[in-house]
Amino acid sequence: MISAKRLFDVPYFQLEQYPNPTMFVTKKQGVWVPVSTSEFLTEVMQVSKGLIAFGIQPGDRVAVSSNNRVEWNILDIAVQQVGAVLVPLYPNISESDYKYILNNAEAKLMIVSNLDLATKIQHVQKDTPSLIDFFTFDTIENFQNWKMLHEKGASIDESEVKLRMDKVKYEDLATIIYTSGTTGNPKGVMLSHRNLLSNVSACMRPIPADNHSKVLSFLPVCHVYERMLHYLYMQIGCSIYFAESMDTIGENIKEVKPDLFSAVPRLIEKVFDKIMAKGEDLKGIKRILFFWAVRLAEQYESVGKSSWYHFKLAIARKLIFSKWQEALGGNVRAIASGSAALQPRLMRMFMAAGIPILEGYGLTETSPVVSVNCFTKGIRVGCVGALIDEVEVKIAEDGEILIKGPNVMMGYYKNQEANEEVFDAEGWFHTGDIGTFQEGIYLKITDRKKEIFKTSGGKYIVPQAMENKFKESRFIEQIMVIGEGQKFPAALIVPNFSFIREWIQRHELDFGKLDNADLIQQQELIDRIQEEVSLYNKGFGNWEQIKKFKLLPKEFSIENEELTPTLKLRRKKILEKNASAFNEIFSV
Repeated sequence: MISAKRLFDVPYFQLEQYPNPTMFVTKKQGVWVPVSTSEFLTEVMQVSKGLIAFGIQPGDRVAVSSNNRVEWNILDIAVQQVGAVLVPLYPNISESDYKYILNNAEAKLMIVSNLDLATKIQHVQKDTPSLIDFFTFDTIENFQNWKMLHEKGASIDESEVKLRMDKVKYEDLATIIYTSGTTGNPKGVMLSHRNLLSNVSACMRPIPADNHSKVLSFLPVCHVYERMLHYLYMQIGCSIYFAESMDTIGENIKEVKPDLFSAVPRLIEKVFDKIMAKGEDLKGIKRILFFWAVRLAEQYESVGKSSWYHFKLAIARKLIFSKWQEALGGNVRAIASGSAALQPRLMRMFMAAGIPILEGYGLTETSPVVSVNCFTKGIRVGCVGALIDEVEVKIAEDGEILIKGPNVMMGYYKNQEANEEVFDAEGWFHTGDIGTFQEGIYLKITDRKKEIFKTSGGKYIVPQAMENKFKESRFIEQIMVIGEGQKFPAALIVPNFSFIREWIQRHELDFGKLDNADLIQQQELIDRIQEEVSLYNKGFGNWEQIKKFKLLPKEFSIENEELTPTLKLRRKKILEKNASAFNEIFSV
């Protein structure tokens, strides 16, 4: 177990063991500007004093909604030091979700990053009686800057903060994180210092990083996965660099040359698509070698391959895959992947390229990591790794994954009914995920229990596994398998329009200038995607195969409430919006 007994102990541990002049690094006006461990903790103390002066009491809820930035981390530690509870919110949720969460949590104070969020909170403030005030990280005319908290704290002595710190216990509530959920109102997951610190401790060995490592942060820190990793990085003594935006990740990776970063499968898919697009542009021997290396990578397994395969792989890494590594800065020891299932083909590709992807599994309710592919316990393609230390998993009779461990949440905030649904009489947490163990060690997730459906013929369809396989096609950006209670399964497909436009250009087709809505009506495109569907259908039983599909002109998005903030499909909402497509498929 690590020495920290409260989350706010972690940066003090860094100051003592690995004082870091580049604890957090932010790009400002083209220059990477560092904040040292001591500067960070000085700022934390000022904010803690300001919170006390503002009247924040132990147990009070303080909300935050912001992009990743050092101020977020400063606020997080400062709130904990005074015994209060941080409630992080995704910046891109709707006003109605803001209103619900702020009222449910009874947040007393809120800090947001920019004008858009300040305006949104201004709209809902009149309907959230508990919210006394809110501040902004950015300097914005007509809104209070959070530096006012610093000024308020001038009259408070540090000893008052230290008295508060001494009273915070290992088992105390540290944060309430509202899960987006695919249906209903968000649920507030209560996580203690113990929950998160146990996960930090158990994930230290699997993560290939040390106090000399640089990590790039761009997944939302309001999500428990990235947040836990931030505590872990602080504990190890890494330097955390903030990516400027999702649009600049490629450029930032080349500048920072990180040893490690975390990603969601969607990002890895996009990186791979760009690599493949460059391969398509190659000519002659370079093109032949590129696709030879790709075919070799598709056969990759972490165990059981011949010495002849590894000899060829060594050549491919030198000639082809070294360029993939350079595109990711040249120093990447691993990419930590979570939040959703990763296509096994992609994992093979990157592993073969010498860029290990450490895919793991967990939930907000488990702080979050339950299992992870790692060098210490072994990596298996298609699995989410071995269990981390101190966590127990049991597979129920119906295949559901049940969990016990110090990382399992305290419960849902003010929601006893939901608690009774997920905890059984023996204290096992029911995840709602279906899985098995391979080799008795490696956990494999097969689907969400609630998403499995039956056709009218009584055959079970496992949509997530199918969707993940079909997304291996470069023609398919997003897909949702449908057909509950119907004669056969079908699919709503969002084509990969950027790739398709390249395909149109390469084949000199005459409809390249059409918009997406007109493009999906073109029979040549429909026929080409049918070829892809037929190809991937071969991997499934006859009753599972996609018999019909409809192309959609626009990607599913968080803004349109078709995806959760963690990019999971809101199936009910997608079906509602595409009722006509559904009816057209199943009307015969």
